[in-house]
Amino acid sequence: MAENAGAHVQLLGPVTLLDGARAVSIGGPGVKGLLALLALKVGKVVPLEEIIDALWGHDPPATARTIVHGNVSHLRRVLRHLGGDSVAEILTSPPGYQLAVDPARIDVHRARALLDRAVLEPPEQASTLLGSALALWRGPALSGVPDSVRAPELEDLRLAIHGARVDADLELGRHNELIVELSPLVRADPLAERAAGQLMRALYHAGRRGDALELYRTVSRATLRTLGVEPGGELRWLHERVLNDDLDVAVPEVAGPVKAPSQLPAAVPSLAGRDAELAWLDGLAETGESTVAVVSGTAGVGKSALVVWWAHHTAARFPDGVLFASLHGFDPRHAPLEPAELLTQFLLGLGVATGDVPEQLHERVALYRSRIAGRRMLVLLDDARSAEQVRPLLPPGSRSMTVVTSRSKLEGLAVSNAARLRVLATLAPGDAVSLIEELAGPSDFDLNHALARLCGYLPLALRIAGARLSASPQWTAQDLVDELGNERTRLAALELDGADDGVRAAFDVSFRGLPSDLARLLLQLGVLPVRRVGPHLAAAVAAMPVDRARRALRTLAAHNLLTETARGVFAPHDLVRLYLRDLAESELDSGSTEAVLVRAVHFYQAASDTARRRMLRIVDPLDLTGLLPAAALPALRTFDEAQDWFGAEWANLLAVLDAAYSAALYGDVWRLARVSHTYRVVCPLLDEWTRLVDLGLAAAEASGEILGQCWMLISRCAIALTFELPEVCHADAERALDLAVRLGDKRSITVANIHLGSVLSLLSRHDEAISRLLEAVAETERTGDLELRGQALNNCAETEKRAGRFEEAVAHELASLAIDRELGNDSYAVVSLNNLADLSQRLGDSARASRYAWEGIDLAHARGFDLHEAILRVTLARILRSSPSTAGLARDQYALAAVLYGRVNPAQVPEVQAEAAELGAAGLEAGELE
Repeated sequence: MAENAGAHVQLLGPVTLLDGARAVSIGGPGVKGLLALLALKVGKVVPLEEIIDALWGHDPPATARTIVHGNVSHLRRVLRHLGGDSVAEILTSPPGYQLAVDPARIDVHRARALLDRAVLEPPEQASTLLGSALALWRGPALSGVPDSVRAPELEDLRLAIHGARVDADLELGRHNELIVELSPLVRADPLAERAAGQLMRALYHAGRRGDALELYRTVSRATLRTLGVEPGGELRWLHERVLNDDLDVAVPEVAGPVKAPSQLPAAVPSLAGRDAELAWLDGLAETGESTVAVVSGTAGVGKSALVVWWAHHTAARFPDGVLFASLHGFDPRHAPLEPAELLTQFLLGLGVATGDVPEQLHERVALYRSRIAGRRMLVLLDDARSAEQVRPLLPPGSRSMTVVTSRSKLEGLAVSNAARLRVLATLAPGDAVSLIEELAGPSDFDLNHALARLCGYLPLALRIAGARLSASPQWTAQDLVDELGNERTRLAALELDGADDGVRAAFDVSFRGLPSDLARLLLQLGVLPVRRVGPHLAAAVAAMPVDRARRALRTLAAHNLLTETARGVFAPHDLVRLYLRDLAESELDSGSTEAVLVRAVHFYQAASDTARRRMLRIVDPLDLTGLLPAAALPALRTFDEAQDWFGAEWANLLAVLDAAYSAALYGDVWRLARVSHTYRVVCPLLDEWTRLVDLGLAAAEASGEILGQCWMLISRCAIALTFELPEVCHADAERALDLAVRLGDKRSITVANIHLGSVLSLLSRHDEAISRLLEAVAETERTGDLELRGQALNNCAETEKRAGRFEEAVAHELASLAIDRELGNDSYAVVSLNNLADLSQRLGDSARASRYAWEGIDLAHARGFDLHEAILRVTLARILRSSPSTAGLARDQYALAAVLYGRVNPAQVPEVQAEAAELGAAGLEAGELE
């Protein structure tokens, strides 16, 4: 058998699976995309949700999970039949899948390995290795997969390999060949400063100094015209050397031999879970260019530990030494160091005698730059406060690298010095547990995972937890989990003996350094029990314009006190959230706290009322849209925008409702519950809908407001009717009617009668129900209330169907559907279409029944009505199962319905499975229906 037999994966060009040298057919773009996603992260688990997002973007089909499961099974069969002794297999590893194969059999990983080897080789061998790496590209990477599957890092890898190979060839004196190679690349992209610099060197060393200078002028004009800035510092330095005809001038020698500086502090023994960040730093170091990297992140996330550990393991790449300085930008015990002090430290490390250090800052900068120019050095600047503190310390040479850590993103360095920015996130759960066990030793799996979760996967908190367990044997993991489980004591449990060493102290330094307006906004957000915030909510609670609030949130994100998790959506780390809550309670008086909460409730009342009126054509005298000016509310112009807003804000809305109820803002609570109830009418979700309405009813009763009690009882009836639970709402319907009569509100009486009639229908009291519902229809005809008339007619149709009077039911349902379409009330229309499909099937017209069912399914799916789509798919399955030729299609519909029911009311899934089992669908296992 050939040595290279077995699975090989090519991603650097058309995505291909090889068996040795033979291409194996695996299927279309979706299967190739799946293989690419697993191969890019070979040996690592790729979550199923990440696969779905990559293959379909933000609009996956309802069957996306089923499709992925099927494609995984297909790839497994293909891999099992490949030759060779090397096993390649796809493992199921919750929450996703993992490709298990030697990384050397994947061209991307071979290319990275060749780049790693080349770094340590002399120029001739390096050039050969890098040329072999470049030869692995057979065209644009990831060809033949869906457009949504992207891996921009592959192009970064190609550029890094190409740049390193050119550097090696420059050292070998292959100037004329490089001029031929690089000239068209620079003409095509004059903003590619690395390639331009390499071409300038090649031209200069080939005796074409004038062409090198003209090339710089061309690049400079392009940079100014396109970006509005001069070329970067490296290219400007190179231009100055060519202009002065001294490109090969050596760095001035100091008197006597000077040992390369090595100023790194001690590193942690091991570093868990930072493979991606280490690879990123390695990639920047491998370019051989002058690079500035900024690693930022919230307090305690492990920025310094990462870069110091990496520097220790990569120091061999920098033979001229490593400089390190702590800038004390966010150190509670020291003021931030001035650049002059730092330059003195570096000059002394570079061998300058104390008496030779210049007095003036600009002279120190000049001497520092001259000492470091041309050297292959690493400069680590830890805990920077601002870009201004860093700029004088950046090396000018073409071969040095600077790594900066800061709690702020220092985006100014990206503008002025082309810095590469990386925000450090918290650890993955498994890596967080490893960090705890590194300090405290192995323990119960579930307890350690719970402990890591309660620490928010933040390295500082994890180290404190591990240290507490290690230092106090009498403390068990269960004890610490119990203490951290209480949000009120969690931060206190993450303190150490030193007042400045705990999590709270770390956050406090970040907070105290903020401008007063940003600090106050954070305090106000700390009042709210929300986990995410957008500019409109922030503007409401801080009583400021939305644009100003948006800028403030972005600034807080730049300080890594918030994270922009999606466009316009900001969230604090969980421990930061608790810190802000405690801070708000200690620094804001009760009046200020209540004012913030009231403004938040009013925002959600106004926005919810606006949104519900986009989702349904509502006639309701309770109008809360005017609580805030239109400019202070999100632009909710369409049904989809309103539905998306509710979906995104629902968790916040419920949390604010709970807080308002606890603050005894009862009138505000039931009004907010009432206007947001519409969202759950349209998109039912049993548990959350019940929680909303129960809270609203309790608030209405506590406030003594009869109108509120009436409407919240009607809302609770709507839940029971939607999920067919009549026994729990008969009393509610009768009580709502009594309250409506007491109020003398005719519309409320009509609504209560419609709901009471529907309850009687579910209780099989059909004649009573029809009488009451027809009375409601007559009342709506007198008042011209189309919305209520449509509801009453639909409920008449349901009742007639239950009574076996199908022709009468169809007439009522068609009249109801016509009203729904006139008003554009799609959530009611899908109910009518389902009833018409069911009625047509009962009347023996399967073709008409199928048309109604498919029309309803298409509308429900387009609108995201999961419950209604599930109901319609069960109806369609019942239609299809009547014919043996369509029984297979019926099983598919049952499976899809079970998935949808699992989202809105899992208790209904067994019913669907049981019905499907009658068709031999017992294979629909729970794992396939999740």
